[in-house]
Amino acid sequence: MRMTWAGLLAIVVLVAGCDAVGGAGSDSSASGGGDRRVERKAANPPPGLPAAFTTGQRLAWSTCPAPSAAQGDGRAPGKAWECATMKAPLDYRRPGRGTIDVAMIRKRVTGPERKRIGSLLLNFGGPGQSGVVGLPEYVPQYAPLGERYDLVSFDPRGVGATAPVTCGEKRFEGGDACQKHSGRLLPHVGTSQTARDLDLMRYLLGDEKLSYFGVSYGTKLGGVYAHLFPENVGRLVLEAPIDPTLNHLQKDLVQVTAFQLAFDQFARHCANAYDDCPTGTDPSQANRRVVDLLAKLKNKPAPTNGDRKLDEGSAVQAIANYLDLGEEGWWPLAQSLTEVMDRGTGSKLIEKAYSHGSRRGSRATAPGGNGMSSLVAITCADSNLRPGFFELERTIKRLQAASPVFGEQWAKSAYLCHAWPFKGERADPDVSADGASPILVVANTGDPTTPYTGAQRMAAELGEGVGVLLTVHAEGHGSYPHNRCAARAVRKYLLDGTTPATGCGP
Repeated sequence: MRMTWAGLLAIVVLVAGCDAVGGAGSDSSASGGGDRRVERKAANPPPGLPAAFTTGQRLAWSTCPAPSAAQGDGRAPGKAWECATMKAPLDYRRPGRGTIDVAMIRKRVTGPERKRIGSLLLNFGGPGQSGVVGLPEYVPQYAPLGERYDLVSFDPRGVGATAPVTCGEKRFEGGDACQKHSGRLLPHVGTSQTARDLDLMRYLLGDEKLSYFGVSYGTKLGGVYAHLFPENVGRLVLEAPIDPTLNHLQKDLVQVTAFQLAFDQFARHCANAYDDCPTGTDPSQANRRVVDLLAKLKNKPAPTNGDRKLDEGSAVQAIANYLDLGEEGWWPLAQSLTEVMDRGTGSKLIEKAYSHGSRRGSRATAPGGNGMSSLVAITCADSNLRPGFFELERTIKRLQAASPVFGEQWAKSAYLCHAWPFKGERADPDVSADGASPILVVANTGDPTTPYTGAQRMAAELGEGVGVLLTVHAEGHGSYPHNRCAARAVRKYLLDGTTPATGCGP
C-alpha cells in the first residue's frame, strides 16, 4: 500500500494529540505598557547560555500586532494584550550558531499586585497550535487564575511567528518540500528544544520556578521540561496527558481503539435516547451505517453551504471532534449525521471537521497558518521511528482492525515520518523528574484522544512523589474548567500549592 503526502493530510490533524510554590519574582522585562514593577532577576538562569540570551536580554512588551499568515491571519487581540519577542539559540547544543525569535503574548494579572504569584505559561496542545493566537481566545476559561498570575503563552518553535516551518508554497507538500523551504530549522523544532525555550522564558519573566498549564501535547512539553529542569519546577498542571511510554505508532493504535469505544458509547445512547437516531435503534448496526456513509462520501463527497465538500476524511475528523466533547457532543453529532444521511448535505459535519474537538475552543485548524507543516515537523523531530515497508504494513493492519469507523483513516498516519529527511530524537519522551516539586496530572477516564491509561503512566514516569494523578470520571478530551470538581482542584493547586487528595466522581 502506498500513500502520498497529499493523502495523508486529511488524517494528520486527527492523530496529533487531534495541562512547590511558583516564583514570586516580579517581571524583569521592560514593558511598553507602562509596567512600573520593581525589577528583580531570578536567581537561577538557564545553564550554558551566553550572557546575550540571559542577563543581556530584556523582553520589550508592546501592543500586539494582527496575527501573521503563518499564525492564520485575523485581527489583533486588543489593548489588554501585550506581545514580545524572545531571542533564543537555534540549537541549544551550539548556542553561538544562530538565533530564532520566539513570539510571546501575555495578559497581566487582574487582581491586586501584592497577591501576584508570578507568570503562568500555557500551551494548549497540538503540536502546531499558536499560543499567541490561542490565549486571547481561551482566556475566559482561565480568568480565575489570571487574578493572581500574568497569563503568558507563546508560539513554540516551528509554529506561527516562531521560526515557522514551511513545507510548500501554499499547502503542505511533504518532507522534500519541508527540507527545501525550512531545512535549516527542521532538526531544531523538537519538544526538547522548546522546553529549553520555556526555561529561558521563565528566567526573563523573573520567576524562580516555572508555573505551567499544559493540555494534551502540552503535557509532553511540560513533562520534558520537568525532566530537564526538575529544580525549576514550580506548579505544573498536565491536563489530558499523553502516554510518555508509547512511540507515536503505538499511541495511534491506543487512540483509535479509544475513539471506537467512544463511538460505541454514543451509538448506545443514541439508540436509547433519540427516536430518529441516525445510527439506528440497534447499536450493533451503528458501525455498518457509518461505514456505508463513509464509503459513499469517498466516491461522492456531499455538498455543504460553503465551497468545501464533505469527503470521507473530513467526516471521520468531524465525528472524532464531536466525540472529544464527551456527552455534550452526542446530540450535535446525531444532528450532523442525520443531516448528511437524510438530506445529503454535510454542512454541520464540515464545520466541525475544521474546529478543535475538545472544549478548549473552536478555532479552525484549517485552512490558514502553518499548523500542518509544524505538526509534522515537530512530530518527526521528536520521533526516531522511520518504519520500513513491512513494519508499515503490519501497523496499518492493526489500526484498521482496531476500529471499523476510524481505522481506515487512522492507518494513513503510519506514514507520517516514513520519508522524513532528518533523524528524530528518540522513540518516546523521557519525563522522569526526580527531585521536582509535585506535578498535578489531570485526566478524564473517558478521554478518547489521550486515553486514561496514559495519564496513569505519565504520573508514574514523573516519579514517586512527583506525579500526582487527579482522576476525573467523565467523558471527553480535557476537564478544566468544565468539570467543577476538577476546576476546584486545579485552582487550589495553582493558587495555593495544595495537591488534591481524591479524584472527581461522576
